[in-house]
Amino acid sequence: MKVQMNCEKCRAQALKIAAATQGVTHIAIQGKEKDELMVTGDEVDSVKLTRCLRKKLHHATILTIEVIKEK
Repeated sequence: MKVQMNCEKCRAQALKIAAATQGVTHIAIQGKEKDELMVTGDEVDSVKLTRCLRKKLHHATILTIEVIKEK
């Protein structure tokens, strides 16, 4: 997800929101400008997570959704 995170407070708030979402097991901040949030988990509702991020941070976009299959 691409999230508008201009300061450390915004990054902390985005991580807190993502961590509170049901099914999330791993969260990481990525990207050249540290504006991408990578969320990994089991049955994570990406639309619900995006809505929560938009309510607090005013801008969030889903970049990719992947299903990780076990071998």
